[in-house]
Amino acid sequence: MAKPVSFHLKKELKNNFFDYLLLITAGIFFLILLNIFRGQRVIEFIVLVSFAFFYIIWGVYHHIINETFHLKTVIEYILIAFIIIFLLKIIILP
Repeated sequence: MAKPVSFHLKKELKNNFFDYLLLITAGIFFLILLNIFRGQRVIEFIVLVSFAFFYIIWGVYHHIINETFHLKTVIEYILIAFIIIFLLKIIILP
């Protein structure tokens, strides 16, 4: 019988607590910066791109530490980062 998804999530969080704490802290800091620089389009875009690069670097680091690093994983993180930039820049931050 397969174990529930929550079991795998709890195990992942327990084994990589610092990694996820760093990502969540950076995400909260990113949202605070977006709120502080609301209306300043250039700075908002710089903050957005900076978080996207941080996300890619975090993902690479996370997978290197867990020894699950593959090129397809890096491409996935890059694509997700660009989707985040696209959605926030085009739809939410016009």
